[in-house]
Amino acid sequence: MTTVPSPHEDRPPRPAGLLEKLTAAIRPEFRQEDLAFDPRHPVFGGPACAIDECDRPARSNRMCWGHSVRWAHAGRPDLDTFIATTPPGWTGHQPLAACAVGGCRYGLDSNGLCQRHWRQWKRSTSTEMEAWQSSTAPLPPPSPLPAICRISYCDLWVRGNSVFCTGHDGRWTARGRPDIEDFAASYEEIGPGGSEHIDLRRLPVQLRLEVQYALQCRHDEATKKIRPAWAQRLVNALADAQVRSLLDEPEEFWKTFRGPSGIWATGWGTFLLGARRRVEELAYGRGWEAEYPRAVWRLRNLGIVHPHTSTVTFEKITQLWLRDLAKRWARWRLSGGINAHTVRAGVRMVARFSAFLPAEVTGLAQIDRALLERYLADLQAVMGGRSTQNAHISNLNTFLRTIRVHRWDETLPGNAAFVPEDYPTPPPLLPRAVAEHVMAQLEDPANLARWQDPARRLITLVLMRCGLRVTDAINLPLDPVVHDAEGAPYLRYFNHKMKREALVPIDEELEQQLRDHQRRILEKRPEGVSVLFPRADANLRGDRPISTSGYRISLAEWLQQCDTRDELGRPAHITPHQFRHTLGTRLINKDVPQEVVRQILDHTSAQMTAHYARLSDTTVRRHWEKARKVNAQGETVALDPAGPLAEAAWAKQRLSRATQALPNGYCGLPVVQSCPHANSCLTCPVFITTAEFLPQHREQRQQTLQIISAAEARGQKRLVEMNRQVADNLEKIITSLEDDGQPDTGEATADAS
Repeated sequence: MTTVPSPHEDRPPRPAGLLEKLTAAIRPEFRQEDLAFDPRHPVFGGPACAIDECDRPARSNRMCWGHSVRWAHAGRPDLDTFIATTPPGWTGHQPLAACAVGGCRYGLDSNGLCQRHWRQWKRSTSTEMEAWQSSTAPLPPPSPLPAICRISYCDLWVRGNSVFCTGHDGRWTARGRPDIEDFAASYEEIGPGGSEHIDLRRLPVQLRLEVQYALQCRHDEATKKIRPAWAQRLVNALADAQVRSLLDEPEEFWKTFRGPSGIWATGWGTFLLGARRRVEELAYGRGWEAEYPRAVWRLRNLGIVHPHTSTVTFEKITQLWLRDLAKRWARWRLSGGINAHTVRAGVRMVARFSAFLPAEVTGLAQIDRALLERYLADLQAVMGGRSTQNAHISNLNTFLRTIRVHRWDETLPGNAAFVPEDYPTPPPLLPRAVAEHVMAQLEDPANLARWQDPARRLITLVLMRCGLRVTDAINLPLDPVVHDAEGAPYLRYFNHKMKREALVPIDEELEQQLRDHQRRILEKRPEGVSVLFPRADANLRGDRPISTSGYRISLAEWLQQCDTRDELGRPAHITPHQFRHTLGTRLINKDVPQEVVRQILDHTSAQMTAHYARLSDTTVRRHWEKARKVNAQGETVALDPAGPLAEAAWAKQRLSRATQALPNGYCGLPVVQSCPHANSCLTCPVFITTAEFLPQHREQRQQTLQIISAAEARGQKRLVEMNRQVADNLEKIITSLEDDGQPDTGEATADAS
């Protein structure tokens, strides 16, 4: 389907003063009607053609367009041989051969002769052409001598009434006899040749300036190359479509632009959409005054840059009164520093509420508790209690509460709010760590070697060993390794979620791999880059990293190549963030203190790290099974970890820690029974303790002996008797626990440090 602007004149008026702004903004080098570029231009040029002494940019098969076409016409011989033996001259831009007859400067027609001498030869009776050419038979030069061809480097005589020689006249005719001066000028170009320029002369003045300004912006940004031949086809399509200005049509039109005959090329929509936005920004300016009235906010125009969020759209909020409130809410949140991605998600959830609202709701005054309860039922029917449902309720509640707090609309009913009971009970957090047998497959050197791209392989190792979020990993700076005073290496990165720099310790092997990759990047891009994992395309400055979506796709392909299977033999599905959970769980299970894990993962609060601790219940049980447990008499309490009562004993021990914890041990009494012995645990038959309470036992023994001494001095025999039993039991407990092969407190402390 051909997309052409409508011929009628019912188009929005162009902003006043735009022509003057464009004229002032465009520099002289881009104000030319026919833009020519240096062959080595970083945006519009390219590397040199592989043909020796040809300085035109390589465009196909390591050669310029001219030599690539010549290679194709030659039957595509061996490319290296063709490159080594082909002269550098541009096809069609070399002096043409003259007639073989001496003194004749007409162009060739047939068999090495001009048309004049070829006809004479055909009428002659001579059989030897070479002898005939050197004889006096051929016609002499005409008098006066004809004019010279208009092509500056061609010294042949013109053909008849033409201003060109035979060869160039034929080419001029084949091209439809264009303007003589333009045709002659096309042969004057040196270097890039005819296809390495952008001719804008067919465009109307307004559109020509807009395209020049867009090309200048692309030059200044230097993010992606533009081939002049590609741009020329787009310019021709715009001219054929009789476009007057990029602002005459909405953005949706330019996303799918086609020429009048359906001509289309990849990237046209992106370029035209970007060009229109640049022109519009020049016309109307930047900032809130320009963006706030729009249905789609462009965050860059507000000075907000987010790696995954470039716009906030209000188009799906059909009620204008609700859209106005949503805009006000979004601006207030963005101004307060709330993440742009979070703001966009909130607006999207208000848009869902907008789609739910019945047609009879025409204002905020009609949004009451009864309507919100109907909305809750709709959410439940569609989302079924998933976590997304909680997000919808929370964002809408925040939206309504903000309106009420700031008094943006006094008509909002007081009962238009959600209560805690409206939120569905969230499902329990399940372990997200990758199972160890799956990790064993992923960490297998043979599987790691299956990565085709060493950059993505190294990203995977960083995720596994350092626990970074994938966004932080791909945005690592070119030199991310730092050392402490002792020479230990650390990985330095920016924690985008917490908006701060962070360090994580690494081993020498990972440090060496990072260094090796750094060298590979600098060898490939000696001009320098600023990120460790630069993307391969649209990255002339080297400051754009690999995209997260691109890495996720590569990770899925790698898992498929490795045939990674879970415990049920199914193909394993793994997200990059699971490596972070896996590292946290592994550290907890290796008895790394929770505070150390928090620092390694750069969590702000201990509650974030506590999630991994909850996943390590097996670690706590392992310690409980290994610890020697004694009763109040110092006798060992044995429990077989593999015995039939192991699970029940472990469950009771966990419950005892929670409900009947003592300062120096645990109560072994069944929970359903009450204890008749208040503060008499050291004489209780169901008291159990372990070596972790040795400091408390020693301190209590010292205090008990002091009580006994004081009681004996006062003659309090009953008090002496009661505490003597406690002291004896303490002595037995301490002796038994110390005889368990544990080092004393001083040695244990030294080892731990």
